[in-house]
Amino acid sequence: MRTAKLLAAVLLLPLVAAAQQRPHITGIDHVAFFVSDLPKALLFWHDLLGYEVVGKPNPTKATLQINDHERIEISTETPITPRNQFDHLCLIVDDIDQMRAYLKAQGIASKPAGIALQVIDPDGTRIEFIQPRPSPTPAKLSPNRISDAIYHVGFIVGNTAKSIDFYSRIFGFRETWRGTPPAKQDLSWINLQVPDGADYIELMLYRAPATPDTWGSSNHVALSVPDIHASLTKLKASAAVKGYTRPMEIRTGVNQKRQLNLFDPDGTRVELMEPVTITGKPTPSSTAPPPPPALD
Repeated sequence: MRTAKLLAAVLLLPLVAAAQQRPHITGIDHVAFFVSDLPKALLFWHDLLGYEVVGKPNPTKATLQINDHERIEISTETPITPRNQFDHLCLIVDDIDQMRAYLKAQGIASKPAGIALQVIDPDGTRIEFIQPRPSPTPAKLSPNRISDAIYHVGFIVGNTAKSIDFYSRIFGFRETWRGTPPAKQDLSWINLQVPDGADYIELMLYRAPATPDTWGSSNHVALSVPDIHASLTKLKASAAVKGYTRPMEIRTGVNQKRQLNLFDPDGTRVELMEPVTITGKPTPSSTAPPPPPALD
């Protein structure tokens, strides 16, 4: 009997080990933002940017379809904090049950969020994981949408070391680039690519507590466009541009990629960006040191 129990335990070991392996994280499913006025926000996201609202009508929430698997969610359901309209980022995994077991093995608290799992990063940012379910109907996509892909999602972090440990060591994100503006001595951005796909997050580093006028610009979503000049022409031709009062200026970023920043009515930044540099060559990473941990 004892031999049989030992044999059963040995046979179970590979199953336990497999359950504790991290599942594949393949990309971005959606990013969610708070808005103060849903109809006004839809004038920006739907009318100007051209994204179709999908799902059942809801007076406090709207889902906008980017492509067949990426979405933007905007909502007034949660009380809005003045400094931060960023709600959460949701990442795609190939096995949600395996992710649940992996999180438990890592000692990371998680809780259900509908059909997703939710964790909290070192700065209190909500990160969800979801295993998408096959849809019986094709995604409703507008031919007028300004972009057909989320390029990256950026959000503020106050402790570089803790964030790198959380996203890279625990979840396998790969660092691809670091950037610093010409006028700064500290590192400002770290790009981390999902371990099993091309999407990435951009850690927005800071050394002092963020102020209300910086959170909306730092916490952002970047949309990939093949030709930024064609995108600007398309925006200016839209009837909805009459209600947009901010400047539309094409700039070349520190990463040597052309970009155009837009802002929703609550100040959340949407960054249109070409995926290739103006030189056609990779931009070297900054060697500047990270800022010291910020104190809130």
